[in-house]
Amino acid sequence: MTVLDRIKKVSKKRGFSLTQVNDKANLGKNTIYSWKTKEPSINNLKAVADVLNVSVDYLLGKTDDNSISKKPKHVDIADDDVIMTFEGKPIPPEDLELMKRLLRGGRNND
Repeated sequence: MTVLDRIKKVSKKRGFSLTQVNDKANLGKNTIYSWKTKEPSINNLKAVADVLNVSVDYLLGKTDDNSISKKPKHVDIADDDVIMTFEGKPIPPEDLELMKRLLRGGRNND
């Protein structure tokens, strides 16, 4: 399995398209797609691994353990650029609103 194949597999599991992963990793346009024919830089590979929450070693095929990395992930639930998922599926906007309301103690507004 190639680096690109592993990225596709994990991206799909996390509910992301390759374009979304590319953008979230702040890579140049279509950088991930270029990895069909050339090797990624270690910095770009690390950025993608961080987005997908896996190790660089997994993406390189040095391990089959794709468990979530030990680095804690911090996101702001109000950030519309973040696609929140549960069990690999995106959380619908209406459910996110309910979660926000619950986290605010049942209040509708701040």
